[in-house]
Amino acid sequence: MDLELDGKVALITGASGGIGTAIARVLAAEGVDVIVHYHSSVEKAKKLANELGKNILCIKADLSSESQVLAMFEEIEKKKGRIDILVCNAAIYPDEYLEVEKIPLERWKNTLTINLDSVFLCCRSFIQQLRKFDGETASIIIVGSTSGIFGEAGHADYSTAKSAITYGFTKSLKNEIINVARLGRVNAVCPGWTVSPMSEKYLDDEEGIKHVLKTVPLKKIAESEDIANMIAVLASDKLSGHITGEIITIAGGMEGRALHLPEEIDFSKAYKRNKSNT
Repeated sequence: MDLELDGKVALITGASGGIGTAIARVLAAEGVDVIVHYHSSVEKAKKLANELGKNILCIKADLSSESQVLAMFEEIEKKKGRIDILVCNAAIYPDEYLEVEKIPLERWKNTLTINLDSVFLCCRSFIQQLRKFDGETASIIIVGSTSGIFGEAGHADYSTAKSAITYGFTKSLKNEIINVARLGRVNAVCPGWTVSPMSEKYLDDEEGIKHVLKTVPLKKIAESEDIANMIAVLASDKLSGHITGEIITIAGGMEGRALHLPEEIDFSKAYKRNKSNT
């Protein structure tokens, strides 16, 4: 099916690895003029840009820096003109498992600053740029996480940031973008466990995989392409022109967290039988 994306311009943040790379490939295959953003993985970004085509713009920016985001959008405007699609994919996930009582304030602030400010700054610049060009349509897709829906012990900072952009920010922005582009849309996707560089060390254990799949009806880990394909659908005005403000979970039907293994549960403490019924 033709998604009618040919010739559209899309900025993908965090495109140099994992889900971001898959998004870039899927959109490029649909004829989208992809802009590959990266922060530090220059070799991966350039390799991807070369793979996708000679006219692909590869651009570096620290998305938590207001000045760098402004400069990035200025460069894009000069070289590409109007951006039609913004995919806010860039994020950080702290390596260390720390419960709230042990999270240093510095880590808390850093996680929220990078994961929140990057989305805010990019969306703000995107909408400001839309005002300069004619056009009724535009699409923002924010990559959240099931962590922002179900929470995640040991990563409350990450969960908090993802929940904020998925719910409060997406739901607010979808009511504002229409003041700039009449048919502009804002949606969020929330991947669950997905094969990517960010998750590989957590998925390197068969028992661990079985544990996280206890609440997943489809009993499998997602591939990055699963997320990328849904983003392509949401980016398409033909297929998703009447879809905005939606939060789409891509997690095989995930229903929450499996917090305990069976052997970890003390039945004598978990259930006190009413002696009068015995």
